[in-house]
Amino acid sequence: MANQDLIERLSAHRIIGDAPREELAWLAIRGRLRTLAPGEILSAKTAKVDGLFLVLSGLLTIRVDRGAGPHKAMEWRAGGVTGLLPYSRLVAPPGDVVAEETTEILAIHRNDLPDMIRECHEVTSKLVHVMVDRARQFTSSDLHDEKMVSLGKLAAGLAHELNNPASALVRGAKLLPDHLGTSDVASRALGAARLTEAQLAEIETVRELCGSAPLHGTLSPLEAARRESSIADWLEDHDVDVSLADALAETAMTADALDGLARTLDGPALEPALRWVAAGCSARQLATELEEAASRIFDLVSAVKGFTHMDQTPVAGPVDIRQGLMQTVIVLKAKARAKSLSVDVAVAPDLPPVQGIGGELNQVWSNLIDNALDAARDSGRVEIRADHNGGKVVVRVVDDGPGIPLDLRDRVFDPFFTTKPVGQGTGLGLDIARRLVRKHDGEIEIESEPGRTEFRVSLPVTAGGPSGGGR
Repeated sequence: MANQDLIERLSAHRIIGDAPREELAWLAIRGRLRTLAPGEILSAKTAKVDGLFLVLSGLLTIRVDRGAGPHKAMEWRAGGVTGLLPYSRLVAPPGDVVAEETTEILAIHRNDLPDMIRECHEVTSKLVHVMVDRARQFTSSDLHDEKMVSLGKLAAGLAHELNNPASALVRGAKLLPDHLGTSDVASRALGAARLTEAQLAEIETVRELCGSAPLHGTLSPLEAARRESSIADWLEDHDVDVSLADALAETAMTADALDGLARTLDGPALEPALRWVAAGCSARQLATELEEAASRIFDLVSAVKGFTHMDQTPVAGPVDIRQGLMQTVIVLKAKARAKSLSVDVAVAPDLPPVQGIGGELNQVWSNLIDNALDAARDSGRVEIRADHNGGKVVVRVVDDGPGIPLDLRDRVFDPFFTTKPVGQGTGLGLDIARRLVRKHDGEIEIESEPGRTEFRVSLPVTAGGPSGGGR
């Protein structure tokens, strides 16, 4: 194509079309017109970007895999610009840039960009605006995607954590009517026995043992089995249904208490008395388990609500670092338990709040602690420390994993860089963490050696709130 025809096409370009004619002519002379077939890759994820690409016709897309399969992150039609823009630090794209249909581009080689910046001031200015918009779009998209990944992990962990107390609630709710029915039958039998005040008092004394701490919590499984067997032997010796041994063994019942009750109650009244005591003890124990399960669910929901700040407008204010760290540990507990990890949290008692957005800082803690849980060895340890150093709050997240090799240490904060297997990491967690820390006028650093890796976040106590600065 003659340069004049190409200049005319460039003058119709949506972004640079109204630049001075001589600048469009410079582009036409130095650029190379390329036609891409459908499916052809313009810039591969694994390769260095060749230069700046002005889209004249057709359609280019970039698809990025952030852990849930490739999806379209951006597209460029006629009048669009992609590739290496002026002053950009881009090396390789986050995904393959592919022609979706027959596409024409004008390619300016990366070696010619310094000359373009010097010779084409208006074009350069317009492209810098494009770069800023593109960075903002990718930043917003990255943060959204990382939040979705974190939400998925949170939902999976929460479902796992809720399963046990929810199952306990269902089980207890099914068993409680049976115990209450048994208690009613035994109560009627005791009423028919016309017991004396002294006998009723002795039964009540034995029944109060239900309110004492159960012994089985301090006994080994073997000791607990022996205790149940001993109570069963006692019941058998006194012609009482031995099936009551299980319920009675779960309480603080003693042999002396049983002997005292047997001395006070003669004949057939002993069994209904013990049946009533056993049913009452079981009902109380179930009620306690139901309360504990419901409290566990309430605590989990409260932790998730606090972690996400779902009921608060995302504006800056005083943030309690201790609360955020504890809530994060709670919502990630299932992951720690799956690897038999010890998670130790130590927060200085006089830790001052920082000025910021709680939900965003919790995203930082989530990303760092989640990475530490991944890196720690099985049955290993993760330590979380927060203290006050001068005018800063310093949070340390330490794992006992293999460490990060020196040649990779400078890359861990790069977007899309990950050492995890495909599908298990987006490569955005640490990049997002750094962006959010910098937004809060803080710093994030890393120290690593085999057996110990520490991520350290420093946040100013008296900061004026998130500044919105970029990385």
